Amino acid sequence: MNTLRNQVQLIGNLGNNPEIKNFDSGKKMAKLSIATNETYTNAQGEKITNTEWHTVVFWNKQAEIVEKYLQKGKEVAISGKLTHREYDDKDGNKRYVTEVIGNELVMLGSK
Repeated sequence: MNTLRNQVQLIGNLGNNPEIKNFDSGKKMAKLSIATNETYTNAQGEKITNTEWHTVVFWNKQAEIVEKYLQKGKEVAISGKLTHREYDDKDGNKRYVTEVIGNELVMLGSK
C-alpha cells in the first residue's frame, strides 16, 4: 500500500512543446504542461467543460523520449507523484510550485 500514498495519474493533451533542459552533470529534464478536461451538464442543460493545467517533469531517459516524440497537442497518459517546492524569484518574492514528477508515460492517439 505504500506505493498508493502519493500517486497521480493523468490523461490529457500537451499545451505546448516540451521544455528540455540539459544540465552540466549530464542529466536531462523535460517539463510538460498537460491539460485535462472535465465536462458536465449544469442545471440549465448547458454543457460545461472545465480545463485544469498540470506541470509534469520527466528526467533522464524518459526526458529523452519526451524530447524525441512529444509535441504540442499530443495526447498522453502519465503516472507519477505530486511534489511541492518553493523558491525566491529574482525580485525576492517567495514562489510556490506544485508539479508531478513523472515515472511512466504512454503516448495515446494516432501516430
